[in-house]
Amino acid sequence: MPTPFSVPIWQKPQTASTFQSLVPDRTLVDVVIVGGGFMGLSTALHAARLGLGVQVLDAGEIGQGASGLNGGQVIPGLKYDPEWLLEHFGRKRGQALVDFAASTADTVFNLIRDEKLAVPFTRNGWIQAAHTETALTAAANRDRQWRARGADVRLLSQSEIAAMTGAQGYLGGWLDRRAGIIDPLAYTLELARIAAAAGARIAERQKVMKLTRDAGVWRVSSANGAEVRAKAVVLATNAYSDELLPGLAETIVPLHSFQIATVPLSSNLAAAILPEGQAVSDSRRILVYYRKTADGRLVLGGRGRMTLPSSEADWAHLQRALVRLYPALADTPIEKRWFGRVAMTPDHLPHIHEPEKGLLAVVGCQGRGVGLMSALGKRMAGYLANGDAAQLPFPLSPIRPIPFHAFRQVGVAATIAWYRMLDAFER
Repeated sequence: MPTPFSVPIWQKPQTASTFQSLVPDRTLVDVVIVGGGFMGLSTALHAARLGLGVQVLDAGEIGQGASGLNGGQVIPGLKYDPEWLLEHFGRKRGQALVDFAASTADTVFNLIRDEKLAVPFTRNGWIQAAHTETALTAAANRDRQWRARGADVRLLSQSEIAAMTGAQGYLGGWLDRRAGIIDPLAYTLELARIAAAAGARIAERQKVMKLTRDAGVWRVSSANGAEVRAKAVVLATNAYSDELLPGLAETIVPLHSFQIATVPLSSNLAAAILPEGQAVSDSRRILVYYRKTADGRLVLGGRGRMTLPSSEADWAHLQRALVRLYPALADTPIEKRWFGRVAMTPDHLPHIHEPEKGLLAVVGCQGRGVGLMSALGKRMAGYLANGDAAQLPFPLSPIRPIPFHAFRQVGVAATIAWYRMLDAFER
């Protein structure tokens, strides 16, 4: 549940519909989806439109998890570039994955346009900002690979990135015009609205406690005592995965992504900072990412402490980063502070698991969750409808818990501290 320090900049409207549509007890549906974020809601929308009976169960409220609290950057692609994907997955699977990764931002913006969703957005691109020569070399390699495939991308010189960001300290960068910015909470709520309109049932505050399979049917039991029966179950809980499916939570490293938002900027500052409205992520080991909102605030995010925050001081590192980039904002008040939980996999790729027939789980957004999970949900719905695994962009993989997982977060915390020190030396 959110703390006083995890309030999103866009509050869930008081007039917004609550989702309390639950099938009668022990009713059989085609699929139960556990988790009402981008992945769960996109799967629900497309599965319902394929004629499947769908029940979504969320432990909290729609938009309360990472989907409603994330950075709002809609970035196509994956952590890896096309040539790596082709080498790693083979030509046929790799090419299909490159094509899928290239289209994920289109999925979001086309949905907003075609469904006339009430979602503030800007699609002027995403900048990957380079602060070292090594990062510039990597950007040039990425640019070469995507331009060869017709993507609307280009390298930025030091003067160009200074003009486009208004920030200090970058040597250059890479602009991907396929990308953009959305209001993530509005998008999550609108996904839920159109999924419900398509026939999917969505029930909030229904924490699933137990899954059992009996004669080919899944029994899904919630903490409230409700039971839904389903032909298939999709676990779309990602960083909020627990022991509902043994071993799943041990395949990921959950991290906290913290964010701050300024008060609306003055006209002079707004004209100098991100004047064309791009999203930005930098090349540091512990990167920061930032954007402007529809109401003129600057939002900046990055990794936070591994434990839950307890005071405003837990966001101080972000305020330092903000002033490092934009000294003119030193006296600009911070109006909002919040955080969400994200999941990283050891290989930095999303994983799709099906440990038993009809039981599916998806984890690992890797910072691309808005577009990636929106697009993947449609593919998952197709798989649920016809059982053809070839349409899934990622191969089904076994659940492989990370060795010594209980100690992993301690190691991650130490690594983050070490990387922050290295980043400081490179300024």
